Amino acid sequence: MRDAFVRALMSEAERRPELMLITGDLGFGVLRPFWERFPEKFINAGIAEQSMAGVAAGLAMTGRKVIIYSIGNFPTLRCLEQIRNDCAYPEAEVKVVCVGGGFVYGPLGMSHHATEDMGILRTLPGITLFTPGDPAETEAVVPEMLRCHGTCYLRLGRGGEPLVHGAPLRDWHVPSALTLRTGRDTAILSAGGILTQTREAAEILAEKGVGAEVVSFPCLKPLDRGRILELARRFPRLYTVEEHTVIGGLGSAVCEVVAEEGLPCRVIRLGIPDVYAREVGTQQYLRGVFGFDAAGIAGRVEKEEREAGRR
Repeated sequence: MRDAFVRALMSEAERRPELMLITGDLGFGVLRPFWERFPEKFINAGIAEQSMAGVAAGLAMTGRKVIIYSIGNFPTLRCLEQIRNDCAYPEAEVKVVCVGGGFVYGPLGMSHHATEDMGILRTLPGITLFTPGDPAETEAVVPEMLRCHGTCYLRLGRGGEPLVHGAPLRDWHVPSALTLRTGRDTAILSAGGILTQTREAAEILAEKGVGAEVVSFPCLKPLDRGRILELARRFPRLYTVEEHTVIGGLGSAVCEVVAEEGLPCRVIRLGIPDVYAREVGTQQYLRGVFGFDAAGIAGRVEKEEREAGRR
C-alpha cells in the first residue's frame, strides 16, 4: 500500500504544481523516487510532528496542497491539536498520511500501535477519512483525496500487502463501498488492510456452507450510508472488522446508521476491545490474539450464524 501511495502521488505531482510532501524524518527508501523527481516539492521536517503539521497548515494558506507523512500514531495523535486547530478548523488543504495503521509495527509495542486513530479523527468536523484495503484501493483513493476540499486523513498499511482486487479501480469515487464477494447469508464489512483477512474468512466460511458477502469501505467519513442500509435490510446480521478499537471506528459508524434508521439488523463488531495491546509480536500474530485474523473472523461468524439458526 505504501508503494502504491507513492506511485499515485508521483502521478498527481506531475500535473499539480501546488502539491508538496513533508515527511517526519522517515520513509526515505520508499519516498526517494519522489524527492529525486520533485526536490522542490519535498521537505524533511525532522522528528517534530507537531511542527510538521503547523508548517503544512501555513503552506496551505499560501495555496499549496500539502501532504504530511509519518508512521503509526506520530502524524495523528502526537499532533492532534495542530490537526484540529490549524488544519481542520480553517479547512486547510492538508492531507495527513499514516503508514502503519493498526498492528503493522506490532513488535515495537503500544506506542507504535495505531489503534485509536480512526475513531479519534472521525470525531473532528471537516475531516475526510480514507481507509483503503489494498494497493488497488490506495491508488484509487489518492487522486480522490487530492480533489477533496480541506483536511483529509489517509490510513495505510506498510509495504508488501497483497492485491485483493483483480484489476485497477478506474472509476471509484467518494464514498463508495466496494463488494468483493457476494453472499446469501450475511455480510462482512471492513475498513483498511484487514480486507485480506475478511476475504480469506469468507472463503473458509464458504467451505462450511456459509455464504458471506465481503464489502470494503475505502472511505470511512463520509460513509456509504446507502450501501450499509441496503445490506442491513437484506441481512439480519452484519459483521464489521477493523484493526482498531471497536469504539469509534467502522463498527460504531455502522451501528449509528442502522440505529438511526431503526432497522432490525444486529451488528457484531470484531476488533480490539477497550484495552491496549500489552503483547508484542507481528501484525498477524496480534490479529490472532484479538480474534480478527481470518480463522478468528470465520470462527466468530460461523458461531453466530449457527446460534441464530437455532433460535
